[in-house]
Amino acid sequence: MARQNTVFKEAYNRYAAALRTDTALPSEPEIAAQLGVSRSTARAILTRLSDEGIIRWNKRQKIVLREPTDRDLFPSEETDSLHDIIERSFMRRILADDAAPGMQINELELAREIGTGTTSVREFLIRFSRFGLIEKRPNSHWTLKGFTREFALELADVREMFELHSAAEFGRLPRDNQAWTDLAAIRDEHHAMLADINQRFKDFSVLDERFHLLIHRASKNRFIADFYDAIAIVFHYHYQWNKTAARERNERAIHEHLDYIAALESGDQAAIEKACRVHLRSARQTLLQSLPQIATESA
Repeated sequence: MARQNTVFKEAYNRYAAALRTDTALPSEPEIAAQLGVSRSTARAILTRLSDEGIIRWNKRQKIVLREPTDRDLFPSEETDSLHDIIERSFMRRILADDAAPGMQINELELAREIGTGTTSVREFLIRFSRFGLIEKRPNSHWTLKGFTREFALELADVREMFELHSAAEFGRLPRDNQAWTDLAAIRDEHHAMLADINQRFKDFSVLDERFHLLIHRASKNRFIADFYDAIAIVFHYHYQWNKTAARERNERAIHEHLDYIAALESGDQAAIEKACRVHLRSARQTLLQSLPQIATESA
């Protein structure tokens, strides 16, 4: 269950937290549909609940014996939202095939790979398709349309507007906000990556995504959060598209992040804007340098 592990943990926590003593549980297909996961994942959830003495499972009868405690749940650092899991798996899929235009994406295969239900995968793909990067085909198939210079420049312009706003809002957060603790942890991870840059530079895209997502969340703006899907797929993962000078490029981005983080921690709005603009300008340049390898310019 290695590939399904995160899906399982997230779904298990959601389901266990809602259980009430003496309640009878529905069938495996109903639980799978309720959680948006596969039947095998639903069965694994029931097995763990039974092993932990939370439910009594006798053939079709499943009765809640006690309500779970915090110790029965997986820690938050081991779980992600189902949307995040699907998004990450989708990005890994297209990167593994070099994001070539015309690449076929089968929602049934993607759901099986993740260990979730096809409905959740289909909803994600439909939502993502509005950016014009993938297109629906018959029989649960999708086609990657490819990335063009025009698309990249338009996205960069909008990203700059959104992130400048989000960064300014982050700098205004109260000092007891959890975001500052999360930022400090991300800062430490940047330093750790720098200390072992020759071995870890390929891991930067994931750290890049986490850092910018943390900044965007500070805006508390539903439109910015919604737009983040397109930002993640193009900007944070373009570091893996062009392998030329990848180590040097990622090392430079790490230093820019650390300057950006220092500006955020200072609370100085002028310093925050300057560091943000420097990094976004650099990200735009490296994205455009990557395009020849991943897309054919439209006529």
